[in-house]
Amino acid sequence: MSRISRLRVSLAGLLLAFASHATFASVVLTGTRVIYPAAEREVTVRLSNEGKAPALVQAWIDDGDPNASPDESKSPFLITPPLFRLDPQKGQSLRIIHLQQPLPADRESIFFLNVLEVPPMGSSNADTPQNSLQLAFRSRVKLFFRPTGLKGDADSAPAKVTWRFIRNAEGKHVLAATNPTPYHITFTRVEATHGASTMRDDKGGMAGPGETIEFSGDGAPAFEGQPDHVKFITINDFGGDATSEFKAKRSLLPDTSQ
Repeated sequence: MSRISRLRVSLAGLLLAFASHATFASVVLTGTRVIYPAAEREVTVRLSNEGKAPALVQAWIDDGDPNASPDESKSPFLITPPLFRLDPQKGQSLRIIHLQQPLPADRESIFFLNVLEVPPMGSSNADTPQNSLQLAFRSRVKLFFRPTGLKGDADSAPAKVTWRFIRNAEGKHVLAATNPTPYHITFTRVEATHGASTMRDDKGGMAGPGETIEFSGDGAPAFEGQPDHVKFITINDFGGDATSEFKAKRSLLPDTSQ
């Protein structure tokens, strides 16, 4: 392998640790997540090169380690083509095939699709200065493997989340969200109220099937119990925002215990 080739491979490997959003890359995915229904033989993901120069593209799937190289990554999927040239203003479909390795049948499993774009060395692109640093860009999106026969559906899952203000193990007052469904739920914004207090969290997070996550935004009240109202935004299968609300049910009956 030539010195230039070794340098190029080293650069690509180094930049795996610095994942970059597709916004800054020429190679763009058509979605922000991939849903793989278990009944399908394969699913396809469309890529396009919106830039003015060809790009070398490498694609692979990992099981959750963002720092694993393509050779080290583990997943029960075959992706083809794994390495290809994508000319400017052209598209390419990636085929993702489940290798029929056993996965849980009672809940979704999550993996991650990686697409690494490496601009060609010595590009003749007129818009690129002769003495410039060319960087590799990686897009990494969630891939959900969805078994058949799961209870409910992904769209209605957010409405089933249960909410509670708690004091966590660190002694901090937080809002806990428990996901009782077999689907993954990704939150982008949460706003909860109790009395005159309002807590807002814009960091978001994801609750897997049966998991509880904590939101610790500003304004969390020193209170343990069910909030009066929660308004939250989640991401649906198409990558769009979906707004949901939870309102506590309070008894309207008069207190006759005295």
